[in-house]
Amino acid sequence: MGTRSTAGAVRPRRTLKICSGDHVKVISGKDRGKTGRVLRVDPKRERLFVEGLNMVKRHTRPQQNQSSGPYGGTGSQLGGAIEREGPIHISNVMLLDAKGNPTRVGIQRQDGKRVRVAKSNGAALD
Repeated sequence: MGTRSTAGAVRPRRTLKICSGDHVKVISGKDRGKTGRVLRVDPKRERLFVEGLNMVKRHTRPQQNQSSGPYGGTGSQLGGAIEREGPIHISNVMLLDAKGNPTRVGIQRQDGKRVRVAKSNGAALD
């Protein structure tokens, strides 16, 4: 008897309640307690990138770009250690309301439109 593999299982996709441009606070992990602005969201993997948080180093080799310049092959890119933001799972962050307090997010319908609402005080976030 073999064990069931869940590697290829399809999970039902939920709509994410955090969008790019929102201000969030990290509630767990190495950057716990820090706040930042969401740069981009990856809904398929349920992860987001926060400005200045979860910084990872990537070592790159020097490259010669073949397509840059009018005749091609004239540009080059320096190598070295590059620091950039890494992904954070959406469950490890909380959205900040207008006053800067962390809050959960609810969804309400107003005039047929989906509006995000702060659970802590009921204020609209959009």
